[in-house]
Amino acid sequence: MRARIRAAKSIQQITRAMKLVSAARLRRAQDRVLAARPYAQRMHDVLQELGRAGELPDHPLLQKREPRTYGFVLATSDRGLCGSYNMNLIRTLQNAMRDRGLRPEQVKLLCIGRRGYQFFSKRGYEIAFYRSMPTAGAGLEDARAVADAVQEMFINGTVDRVDLIYSQFINPVTQRPTVLPLLPIEPPSGDEDGKTYDFVFEPSAEALLQRLLPRYLLTEVLQALLEASASEHGARMTAMSMASDNAGKMIQELTLTMNRLRQAAITKEIAEVVGGAEALKG
Repeated sequence: MRARIRAAKSIQQITRAMKLVSAARLRRAQDRVLAARPYAQRMHDVLQELGRAGELPDHPLLQKREPRTYGFVLATSDRGLCGSYNMNLIRTLQNAMRDRGLRPEQVKLLCIGRRGYQFFSKRGYEIAFYRSMPTAGAGLEDARAVADAVQEMFINGTVDRVDLIYSQFINPVTQRPTVLPLLPIEPPSGDEDGKTYDFVFEPSAEALLQRLLPRYLLTEVLQALLEASASEHGARMTAMSMASDNAGKMIQELTLTMNRLRQAAITKEIAEVVGGAEALKG
């Protein structure tokens, strides 16, 4: 019993330490998410304004094709001990493929994070791109590598549609698996009443789209990876907090059981001593 109590206390110390580390990383990741959201929203607003111009010039990232091959960008973590965080994302991807009736040969996966890569690589899916999820959180270079790979695969016709699956950060205890359509980019057309406007572009609309659309794609990927990093640390902090509480309850129960056993052993020894003394008197 003492050995089990020592093991439970050791586990509790580890989970408490991991909780503190995750809490510190969560604070930095949360600040990055909140700082990046206004820029991402502004990029979305700019694209929406362009959609009011009606018919836009042709651009490779706007081309709509009959989807025969799908690409999915899956953002998971490198490490475990974060509750159901990774399995929720994997299940979301599986549901998306099942709803569209996709077979493994119709899917190409771009995995950020070891957990998603290990799960699907063992099940016969083609991993077209893999990059680990940094412990300190994803950054601009990670987002640029993913965006470049997605853009190249879409332009050369390797995939006809790309969706991004990540966990949206709501708060430290709530993360929402999200499916974000990436390519082709579909800007809203017109206002709610269907009106369009005649814009004067300076520089030309072609030059503007040439710079804006890749930047928009990069912004969407970066924001999703920042949300995923914050969600991972929030999920791990919550899981380690629950593990610490459970270890504390286990320690209390084991200590109570040990005290009862010790009391029973002492009582038995006293009874034996008393019985022996009574036998000597007789």
